[in-house]
Amino acid sequence: MADRIALVDDDQNILTSVSLTLESEGFEVDCYHDGEAALAGLARRPANLGVFDIKMPRMDGMELLQKIRGLSQMPVIFLTSKDDELDEALGLGMGADDYITKPFSQRLLLARIRAVLRRASGGAMKATGPNVIRLGELLMDSDRHLCSWRGQEVKLTVTEFLILQALASRPGMVKNRDQLMDAAYGESIFLDDRTIDSHIKRLRRKLRAHDADFDQIETLYGIGYKYKTS
Repeated sequence: MADRIALVDDDQNILTSVSLTLESEGFEVDCYHDGEAALAGLARRPANLGVFDIKMPRMDGMELLQKIRGLSQMPVIFLTSKDDELDEALGLGMGADDYITKPFSQRLLLARIRAVLRRASGGAMKATGPNVIRLGELLMDSDRHLCSWRGQEVKLTVTEFLILQALASRPGMVKNRDQLMDAAYGESIFLDDRTIDSHIKRLRRKLRAHDADFDQIETLYGIGYKYKTS
């Protein structure tokens, strides 16, 4: 069965050109002109991945992502304008899995979509460590994309799961940002350091929602992060 992509952008030229490219590569594509239409459409027919423009009328990509995250952990790639660094950081902090700056090449977008879907399907997860990690109160099962803390499920995006898995699979060992980017995105993707920092902040926030005293992810300034065992 073909993967379904929800493409959301108020630019008809982008909707037309990108959907034609994706369909030629075997994807099924649902196109939406704004966030409100996408939210209603996704409720009727879920997708395997969303590609959201940030600046749109009625409901922008940020608000759409926030509402989607209340319902599912569908991977999302943001399309951002060239100068929207703040939007990129906010989007990643809210749980987007990747972003691409406009103007972009169709080949780059296709590569990013395939990379995120591959991670979501579990291929990258199984390559980064054991299928099950039990570490104190933390349980991670990559086969089921399950994370729990003290027996309570913690809903993580694909990228968040892979970053936490990379840290927890080597407790006490420092992982620099490049290593965490490789674990989460693959060696062929190059992103700014703030990408990992944004995901770490979101991971801590999600885990502290279940345990206000959670402090297992330690920052070593100028070096990277590690998962503490005590």
